[in-house]
Amino acid sequence: MLVIGIAGGSGSGKTTVVNSITKKLKEKVVVIPQDSYYKDSSHLPMEERQQINFDHPDAIDFNLLCKQLGELKEGKTIQQPVYSYITCSRSKTETVKVEPAEVIIIEGILIFTCKELRDQMDIKIFVDADDDDRLMRVMARDILERGKTVEMVIERYSKTVKPMYLQFIEPSKRYADIIIPQGGHNKVAIDIISATLEKSIREKKKEENK
Repeated sequence: MLVIGIAGGSGSGKTTVVNSITKKLKEKVVVIPQDSYYKDSSHLPMEERQQINFDHPDAIDFNLLCKQLGELKEGKTIQQPVYSYITCSRSKTETVKVEPAEVIIIEGILIFTCKELRDQMDIKIFVDADDDDRLMRVMARDILERGKTVEMVIERYSKTVKPMYLQFIEPSKRYADIIIPQGGHNKVAIDIISATLEKSIREKKKEENK
């Protein structure tokens, strides 16, 4: 089993990279999104929920994420939480059943900020992108998928997304084994990484079969 971490700022193209790698790898791949592990805020009034800083490490339930990743590595099935950005809460009735796989990809902006989680990864990849490109993607996503207005997106970007990127996410780049410039558009880098991952999978299988 190979555990790959893919990090980078909001709108950097992480999902594009994940999808590209998943398509190229012949082995069964399971993707664990950090976004499923935001702490539940259903006990707070809606006004307070909407003020949560989702770009701060404290917003993530790293204990549960590390625990469930460990269980997958042991060959166990997990019940992944379901989180809603609309209500800013974790579902009380719904989970996603996730089976172990040859390759586990953990994807999210803050996954390299947690040492316990980093220590469980075999390969760490950071997706880098220009600030303006990231802002455009964040705006498009938050308006279309999360019902935000342009004003709300710009305010959140200037107050939390950009400062948190500079404080936590960009510095976590130093933990990466591989950095992909130009975000998800870098086909050459994705092809090279996919080939490297396939080689790593073969070598890991050889070790496990000894």
